[in-house]
Amino acid sequence: MKRKQFLRYMGAALGGAAIAPLLTSCDASTTTDTTPPPATTPPPTTTAPSTNTAPSTSTAPSTTTASRTTTVALSAEEIAGLRFMREEEKLAHDVYVALYARWGKNIFDQISLSETTHTEAILALLVKYGIDDPAAGNPAGVFTDPTLQGLYDTLIAMGAPSLIDGLKVGALIEETDIRDINAKKAVTDEADILTVYSNLLCGSQDHLRAFNSQLLGLGYLYVPQVITQAQWDAIVAADGTCVSV
Repeated sequence: MKRKQFLRYMGAALGGAAIAPLLTSCDASTTTDTTPPPATTPPPTTTAPSTNTAPSTSTAPSTTTASRTTTVALSAEEIAGLRFMREEEKLAHDVYVALYARWGKNIFDQISLSETTHTEAILALLVKYGIDDPAAGNPAGVFTDPTLQGLYDTLIAMGAPSLIDGLKVGALIEETDIRDINAKKAVTDEADILTVYSNLLCGSQDHLRAFNSQLLGLGYLYVPQVITQAQWDAIVAADGTCVSV
């Protein structure tokens, strides 16, 4: 096995334990406690060493050395992708919180909670790979990326006139997430990053179907603005199943 591939899989295996609790399944409402039971410490031995036995010269590896995590350096594209997705998931959360405050519709509140989990899953990857967090210290509605700042301001204005407009903004955000997650997946081969991105993609598909259902209930037929009609049709037809689009 080539050294780079070996290091990638070692990093993925050792880093996965910290990231796994933050990952969401396609059913954002289901959580599972995966915390293992506490380990039992065996009782110390009571046999005294023989006075005729020379002390052992072997030493156990130190805790610091044994617990050190091996990671590989990410490319500039991979780093930029993680930083962008950290703020894009925060944007979704912040918009939904604002729309819930304006319209009082539970779907905004429920999906904002899922977006919190999404952005924290990306944060765990930033921490693992030693990447600065672009969202650190930023309150709701404030973003380091100027493009995302402009998008947030635009979406808030778009969702203000009516509840239908707010739900359309929700669908537009999820379409945009699907497009961007697929783009970021295409520039990495790190197993842990791909796992997080895939879970985010499933979540965005669920959210898109939820917003579409709400719009249909109000008599509005949503037309996709970002993804293709074929991608839209596949997601809607999947009825709760995560699909590759």
